Amino acid sequence: MTIKNVTVAGGGVLGSQIAFQAAFTGFKVTLYDINDGALDHAKQLLASYVPEFEDFYDDGDRADSVIDQMSFSTSLAEAVADADLVIEAIPESVKIKVDYYTELSKVAPAKTIFATNSSTFVPSQFAEYVDRPEKFLAIHFANQIWKNNNAEIMGHPGTEDKYLDEVVQFAKDIRMVPFRLYKEQHGYILNSLLVPLLDAAQKLWVNGVSDPKTIDKSWMIATGAPQGPFAILDVVGLNTPYNLALAKADTDEQSAEIAKALKTMIDDGKTGAASGEGFYQYPNPAFADSDFLK
Repeated sequence: MTIKNVTVAGGGVLGSQIAFQAAFTGFKVTLYDINDGALDHAKQLLASYVPEFEDFYDDGDRADSVIDQMSFSTSLAEAVADADLVIEAIPESVKIKVDYYTELSKVAPAKTIFATNSSTFVPSQFAEYVDRPEKFLAIHFANQIWKNNNAEIMGHPGTEDKYLDEVVQFAKDIRMVPFRLYKEQHGYILNSLLVPLLDAAQKLWVNGVSDPKTIDKSWMIATGAPQGPFAILDVVGLNTPYNLALAKADTDEQSAEIAKALKTMIDDGKTGAASGEGFYQYPNPAFADSDFLK
């Protein structure tokens, strides 16, 4: 089967980016969310990607027509009626995902491949709730997927290779670089490497070893990386690392300190790059200054 019709379930930051990227590259895309308010918010996010694509791609002038080419629905059955691939980008809640996959299995055509973009869970945690476990897998994207164009593709023990191959080809077709994992791994490749780095940086900060800008500068000079861990945290948004630290706070004193420090910033409205300020101020963060590494 050649994937042509794509439904994205969930119009948040990554869901809307996946939908826009797929539509921009020629796929027929439907974006599903639970109510009109959620879809209105998704449309605002989609509109913000138009200038990004115009600046980033040589053929970016086509970006201003992408939203008009997409379909939107609050009916899951309607949204997936002709879907070759459904990519789930809904909240990271076991119950929400179980309910979603149970319902999706009832309404999706037999041809449809199911994929999760979950960064927290692995496919085997939900395989029993789908009616086609052989067609169920994960495809994980990074934020700002037009720039950070990796797609990590991971099956569970019951996923058939041919469906993994089809999703690998889909990733290539939407201008991603696919990374196929040979077995399930929480955090895939990227987050398995990235999360320990971010955690170590935050511990250096809350333990008073050094400040965020110095830690970033050290990492950038030593590795040649374009950003340090605190700049990355700003891009991710501080709510996510806060929730991760909070989840470990009862059993890990340093995680509790990280959660406390991040909560102070979040309460002050400093939630990361999207809010205009996190560890740096935007749109002109200090780490982008030509003198930062001197």
